[in-house]
Amino acid sequence: MGRTKLLGLCVVLSITSSVEIIAQVVKHCRVVTEKINSSVLRENKINIDPIRDVWVLLPPGYETSGKRYPVVYYCHNIFWSAEKLFNDGRLSTLIERGFVNGVVKEFIFVAADYSTPTTGSIYENSTTSGRWLDFTAHELVAFVDNKFRTIPHRDSRAITGDFMGGRGALRLAMTNAKVFGSVYALNPVAAGTGDIPWTHVGIDWNKILNATTASEVTDGRTKLFITFCQAYLPNPMRSPFYCDFFMELEEGKPRLSIQNLTKLKKGLLLDASVEESLADLQSLRGIFFDWGRFDETRAHVSSNRDLSRIFEDMGIEHEAEEYAGNPFNKTWTDNGRFYSRLLPFVNEKLAFDEKQ
Repeated sequence: MGRTKLLGLCVVLSITSSVEIIAQVVKHCRVVTEKINSSVLRENKINIDPIRDVWVLLPPGYETSGKRYPVVYYCHNIFWSAEKLFNDGRLSTLIERGFVNGVVKEFIFVAADYSTPTTGSIYENSTTSGRWLDFTAHELVAFVDNKFRTIPHRDSRAITGDFMGGRGALRLAMTNAKVFGSVYALNPVAAGTGDIPWTHVGIDWNKILNATTASEVTDGRTKLFITFCQAYLPNPMRSPFYCDFFMELEEGKPRLSIQNLTKLKKGLLLDASVEESLADLQSLRGIFFDWGRFDETRAHVSSNRDLSRIFEDMGIEHEAEEYAGNPFNKTWTDNGRFYSRLLPFVNEKLAFDEKQ
């Protein structure tokens, strides 16, 4: 029998060898929102609200089964939110299709809101921009386990995400393998150095270094590099951004600080911390990351290729796939990366039985 195909929202048609057509009614998931009052996120200098929304998709069988379920956690991209992830219904539809078509057994899906007053979380711990790793691995997981019928074991938890959230998913797996047992990153960014020197990325350093208020910087790329510095070069005494930079004023002109650049890259780029995370990575039940060959940001392509080679050299079992396409139009389509790769991956790697 071929793979079933969804027609419309409510009917799945499967054609058997005798050309008999069988209709199945799709049972819909239920999406609920909760609020978590974070203790660790109160420690920040950029006015992050510690009360975070948590969006939870419960499988169709949740209300009546009485059973416990594994959990897939999702880290969204910068300039995005958990609400936007669910808004158009695409995510819920793809997961429901996966359940009905036997692509994946039922699980709970969780996406917290990682938006911030700046670009959004880049999934690190910082005294300036928030302890997002600790929030996710400890507070969020404990909150979900206490609130819902989960299987509270790392083998029944997967951490996933896209773009900066994909980078965050890998980072969480590298640092919290006792919490998350498997990881899938959709087109992760900051996997490695890439092809362009950071001194040539087109940032207006004069504007940053002479700013008296954070609102003076509005360009997205510039704000992102400020976010990087807030995460890895925090300085609580230096307003308005409360961080140092890898370019600093010297005699009134921006000059490279090699020390700060080295520290920043070691913190941000995943390939720089593979060796120190080796034991965690080797203990995972599964690692998968992918990237689009035609991504206009060529550093995303080259750095993911490099990260896969580093994993291979260090004996880290993983799956890495470069696909022909653009990640912006290949992830959320009917048979895109989320449906055709991520869902089968979690079906294979998650422990769905409490006794496993």
